[in-house]
Amino acid sequence: MQYRPLGRTGIQVSSLALGAMNFGAIGRTTQQEATAIVDAALEAGVNLIDTADRYSQGESEEMVGKAIAGRRDDIVLATKAGMPMGEERNHQGSSRRWLVTALDDSLRRLGVDHVDLYQIHRWDPSTGDEETLSALTDLQRAGKIRQFGSSTFPAHRIVQAQWAAREHRLSRYTTEQPSYSILQRGIEAHVLPVTEEYGLGVLAWSPLASGWLTGAVRAGRDVTTHRSAFMPDRFDMTTPFNRARLDAVERLAEVADEAGLTMIQLALGFVTAHPAVTSALIGPRTMDHLRSQLAAADTVLSADVLDAIDAIVAPGTDLAAHEKYDAPPALLEPSLRRR
Repeated sequence: MQYRPLGRTGIQVSSLALGAMNFGAIGRTTQQEATAIVDAALEAGVNLIDTADRYSQGESEEMVGKAIAGRRDDIVLATKAGMPMGEERNHQGSSRRWLVTALDDSLRRLGVDHVDLYQIHRWDPSTGDEETLSALTDLQRAGKIRQFGSSTFPAHRIVQAQWAAREHRLSRYTTEQPSYSILQRGIEAHVLPVTEEYGLGVLAWSPLASGWLTGAVRAGRDVTTHRSAFMPDRFDMTTPFNRARLDAVERLAEVADEAGLTMIQLALGFVTAHPAVTSALIGPRTMDHLRSQLAAADTVLSADVLDAIDAIVAPGTDLAAHEKYDAPPALLEPSLRRR
């Protein structure tokens, strides 16, 4: 396992980090399975575990808390807030009112007195940067969080938040957690240059593109991944962008075979090869998934392999741009762009 600095925080983290989104109802992973996955990941050298209050409405945090009991100090623990938690309209977003409550709830579920990294799950256009940053700064000074970061922020919002922190003399975001894979390379054109400029740590989520890059999705095969059950549109092969993805996957499989790699090794090795990326977040549901992903821990892709990938999916290109989750609200809601 390789270890890298998490931006300029002074924290060293593993190049593969354990994402816990599948713990609980979302992935149908039981507590016993989750604990076994955490045990095996830590034994393999993984030292960063990432979860969120939103994952199975808190169940993931509870399961992570039980799995790490007695060894908290050896783990870089990260969680997130901001996505809706129930029907109450103010139980979401990045206002001070909600973040103070949400963090206390997360700490209770995790069974800890602080987290090492607290992340805003999505940019909240209804809340000003000063409001959010001042709340996070106070929580940091209170010792409840060590560092804080953003997740899936568009590049201009990352820049704006850095400016606001300096303008108002507040602590700043030290990490960003974007979606990044061979099939979704758009952040190379905008987000990653900004994170490099500001020295942010980058934790890349969905490096296997929701299962597209595991080797399970191939031409002529019935798509029966766990993800396809609750995200059928993402695997509908009649759509142009999914046909483009399938064509890319077939060509990538040839590259992997020629290099003597699995598709998972190719996919994770690609993400961790980018100098701006700190860690790739893996999200196994089972021990078999974990083993296949940990096999990529020391994968280093040659220049020839990276060039072959570039020839299939051009740098800075998203094959499914609508799945980025960082579009300005006015592009999604007509009433916001019409007078």
